[in-house]
Amino acid sequence: MLESYGEGAGSPEGYVHYCKGGKPGYFPPIKGRSGGQILLNLYDPLGWFPEQTEEEKERGRKCEVNNGRLAMIGILGFLSEAKVPGSVPALKGLIAEYAGNPMVPFETDFSFF
Repeated sequence: MLESYGEGAGSPEGYVHYCKGGKPGYFPPIKGRSGGQILLNLYDPLGWFPEQTEEEKERGRKCEVNNGRLAMIGILGFLSEAKVPGSVPALKGLIAEYAGNPMVPFETDFSFF
């Protein structure tokens, strides 16, 4: 939902999409959008957390990007071990071999039958 909101946020004041020079991980406040139908913000809806400094926010955004990168590396490690047993020494013998093609969703031929 957050990603969809970030892509279609329109152009609230001060918001620049991250692909056009904006800050990765920043989403404009959602409270009051859609004609006032949305009553709470997605992050800290009840206002329990103290306001962060700009440096803390920047560090948090960098951590989030790095965590996403690490997750992608981990998923590719599992896919590699499943397709080529022994290719990831730490996972050797823990993942069952996969006989199919994990890249089928990216091919243009979807005739499975």
